Amino acid sequence: MNNLKKIGLSALAGSLVAFSANAGEMTVTGGAQLFMSSSDKVGKTTFSNSDHVNFDGSTELDNGMTVSFNLQLDGDESDDGVIDNHSVTVNTNGYGTFVYAGHGGDSAMSAMDDKTPNAYEEAFDSLGGTSAVVINGYSGNDLIGYTSEDFNGITFKATLMPSIAETTTNHSGGAYTDFGIIVKPSMMDGLEVGYAAGTSEVTAGTEVDESTVYATYAVGSLTLGYQMSDYDAPSSTDSDESSSVGISYAVNDNLSISYNEHTVDVGSSSDDQESKGFSISYTSGGMTIAGHKNEMDNVGGSSSSDKEGYEINLGFAF
Repeated sequence: MNNLKKIGLSALAGSLVAFSANAGEMTVTGGAQLFMSSSDKVGKTTFSNSDHVNFDGSTELDNGMTVSFNLQLDGDESDDGVIDNHSVTVNTNGYGTFVYAGHGGDSAMSAMDDKTPNAYEEAFDSLGGTSAVVINGYSGNDLIGYTSEDFNGITFKATLMPSIAETTTNHSGGAYTDFGIIVKPSMMDGLEVGYAAGTSEVTAGTEVDESTVYATYAVGSLTLGYQMSDYDAPSSTDSDESSSVGISYAVNDNLSISYNEHTVDVGSSSDDQESKGFSISYTSGGMTIAGHKNEMDNVGGSSSSDKEGYEINLGFAF
């Protein structure tokens, strides 16, 4: 009996391997990062690490469509579980791309929270935590997204989240939808203009509208960018506006530096939250060394709260 079981399992395993090989391809990539950071000028320096493995599989159907799947195993020491981002993507071969993100999906708005060029991270990164005001729509679990084909430099995006289960800053419950458009005119090489707008229903019958518009222009090794965003809530004290500007310079193929500023007109305060910072990155083969030094005044609109910090990241890609 045991021999029969072994033969049966062996035959089944062989048939599964053959099916996978004929149906599609699977690739495995990964990375590891070491961090040294401080989120406050009066706080201590901390050390941490992050590592992940990505499984990417794809197959082409008889009608020319391509179906792909991504699963990330994340060994971040702060995570409770192992499985992190995962999604299924369908490329319709001429009619755009649909994605269902079970976890880790980006909406049109969240992918545009700050499009000003930087060498590492945004000017508000690693400083304010949940108290910092960032207008970025919503993203998360069970996200359905669509990206159109490129129509002479114009791309459309749309997102639907039927239910926002989690409670986060400025969002709780209800549904979320947004759309976006990105324009890269062929008559002006290096220019990119984008716009996105989203609506979330925080409570039944009460909608919150968010929008952002940006423009970046690359000429030679220099890239400039400017962006404005708006969070329109039923109450003026809950409504915010922000603007950001950035400039980056590619010293060579491996080294880049940048400077960024981000200002938020906080509706509940007369004091603007102001962030600024420098960042740098250097890449050599599969290794990247990057870092930033940022500072934020009036965190969350509080005149008595200022922060200053830095982060250094040593990363390896496999």
